Amino acid sequence: MNVRDERVLFTKWLRDPLRIGAVMPSGAALARAMASALDLAAPGAVLELGGGTGAVTRALLRAGVAPRDLVIVERDEGLHGILTQRFPGCRVILGDATRAKELLAAAGIDSVKAVVSSLPLLAMSPPTQQRLLRQCFDLMGPDGLFIQFTYGPASPVPERRLARMGLRAELAERIWLNMPPATVWRFTHLRRAGTSERATRSRRARDIWRAPLRLMRRAARSARDSGFPLP
Repeated sequence: MNVRDERVLFTKWLRDPLRIGAVMPSGAALARAMASALDLAAPGAVLELGGGTGAVTRALLRAGVAPRDLVIVERDEGLHGILTQRFPGCRVILGDATRAKELLAAAGIDSVKAVVSSLPLLAMSPPTQQRLLRQCFDLMGPDGLFIQFTYGPASPVPERRLARMGLRAELAERIWLNMPPATVWRFTHLRRAGTSERATRSRRARDIWRAPLRLMRRAARSARDSGFPLP
């Protein structure tokens, strides 16, 4: 991880922690997980919200997103300048992501296939969350995919609030090696995916218990191999 980027982001976070969502740039594992949650085969542009110093941007490009198909919205002028310099082939827009439709319309963009967000959703009020998601799904249409990471164990937008908008949350991946550990979520229209809410909750529950169960099995194998009697 770039030490200079850490210093830049940490300084900006200290000045305004509600405006800057992350204390440090996303780790490589988290950035890769967000990029891998995309459907790269689908045509269309990808919108990245809150580009920061470019950790997720770099992962998206490495995953196969063409620079011309990547649109980045960043509201901090300093970070916007860094992104513009580092990714000259991408379209980097200075502005507030809650005005995504207006910003993209001014840039001649009327639709995208997916949104990848590093915004601090937990720090947003419910109306602001809803305004952001509605604008993004207006740009994407019913087959859209909104990818969001958070440092909490649960979806950063409550299921009831999502359901009122006709959306659902699906846990994509837990990144234990990130500092702090993070989770990646996929928001989609309820009618888009073939899995039900019950199936989604079931997968989420299995995921929560999977790591402890692996540790228990590993401990049991170690005890067995060492000749320790097991019940």
